[in-house]
Amino acid sequence: MATENTTPLNGAAAIETEGLTRRFGKLVAVDGVNLRVESGQFFGFLGPNGAGKSTMIKMLTGLLEPSAGRIRILQLDFEANAIAVKSQIGVVPEGLALFDRLTPAEYLNFAGRMYGLDTKTAGQRSEELLEFMQLADHRGSLVADLSHGMKKKLAMAAAVIHGPKVLFLDEPFEGIDAIAAGSLKAMLQRMIARGATIFLTSHVLEIVERLCSHVAIIHRGKLVAQGSLEELRAGVVAQRADAGEAQPAGDKLTLEQIFLDIVGGSRGAGEELSWLG
Repeated sequence: MATENTTPLNGAAAIETEGLTRRFGKLVAVDGVNLRVESGQFFGFLGPNGAGKSTMIKMLTGLLEPSAGRIRILQLDFEANAIAVKSQIGVVPEGLALFDRLTPAEYLNFAGRMYGLDTKTAGQRSEELLEFMQLADHRGSLVADLSHGMKKKLAMAAAVIHGPKVLFLDEPFEGIDAIAAGSLKAMLQRMIARGATIFLTSHVLEIVERLCSHVAIIHRGKLVAQGSLEELRAGVVAQRADAGEAQPAGDKLTLEQIFLDIVGGSRGAGEELSWLG
């Protein structure tokens, strides 16, 4: 199994961290993580609740300062080049962080201008994104009056309006209907085809398995595995074989099975709820 990468930062990847750590008092939420994401990868970042996923994304996008360690995005040291890095990334954060008193059209225009687009380009892209995200009929509504799914699509639109080279997505499909989700997945695949890098975290492992070519798993703040899906699958099969557990011929492990093997998610009979028999 591909485990934590200890190669020093060398500027060859889209995202690299070295010894990345975040403490909240005595709690170590992220503990010395060495992560590497190659340019052009659709990368899944997984972990149980409270494992450190959102804290990691906040540090990688400049929303939270690391307690220790280094971050490089697109070959730039984040601490020394924060504005240059932020101008080339897009983020759909966990809490969305939208401006409720603007309309969707106003918000997208604002986002485009903040990313350095001229007024005409920002306006054109805003209209195109409103149509694509099926928000055109709500362009004059206040963001506060939109449904959760509409807000999620608006956040996605704002994150891609400037054509980011790296896109960070924290649970991007939560609350989005199946039709819109299909369109968004197709858009993300086109971004990958054009050379962008996407860093996705989601609890819906089926989505990660369909979209991502490479995965990392964080558990209790530590990176416990990273590599391609096939590398992780081969590692789990080898571990099972070492434990005397034969893998049925032609039975391909799902990402959920891989994840549970790595983080130890299975429960024994003695851990069942007694009253549910």
